Amino acid sequence: MAPSQWQLVALLFVHWVADFVLQSHWMSVNKSKRVDALLLHAATYTGVLMIGAGLIFGVRQVGSLVLFVGTNGFLHLATDFVTSRITSRLWQQKREHDFFVVVGLDQLIHQATLAITLWFIFR
Repeated sequence: MAPSQWQLVALLFVHWVADFVLQSHWMSVNKSKRVDALLLHAATYTGVLMIGAGLIFGVRQVGSLVLFVGTNGFLHLATDFVTSRITSRLWQQKREHDFFVVVGLDQLIHQATLAITLWFIFR
């Protein structure tokens, strides 16, 4: 059965919690220059996504669930590896508008990744 729109909205809520609420100040200021901060952020994100996706989709399709979460965890790490370095540089240069444009692009990439993998894996 194809995922519902409500499942996507619930997934985006889980994304917000994992990417913003549970990202510590230390992770956010260091992930652009320290691999341990980036990896901890990505691990936290992936763990929360596993719990949230398991609640949203159930654990009957454990293979699909692991594929979905693993793919999104890796792509989240890869996206943040690039975007955190760009935003860090823009913030230091006091280019606030450009900083927020890239933060918005980062979120668009994350949300598109979630939606596309959701459609491919759970359809």
